[in-house]
Amino acid sequence: MNPEFAVELLKNMMFQAVTVAAPILLTGMVIGLGISLFQAVTSIHEQTLTFVPKALGVVGLLIVILPWLVRTLSEYAVAVIEKMPQMVH
Repeated sequence: MNPEFAVELLKNMMFQAVTVAAPILLTGMVIGLGISLFQAVTSIHEQTLTFVPKALGVVGLLIVILPWLVRTLSEYAVAVIEKMPQMVH
């Protein structure tokens, strides 16, 4: 395996990781920002108020995007497996 091929493989892996993780992280961030604004306006500083909506939002999003997530990860795995003969050279 030459260095260019290894760098390309790592670049694709990192892009795939960001692509898969971004919707989940953005959902948690947006929900957290909304709850923080609500807490600042109402002066309610309850710790469980931040956790439960984030958890429900992320779980709901995972249920919605699970088919896309599985399809994306399996396509990436197939692409890496197909490149294995090139890794030997």
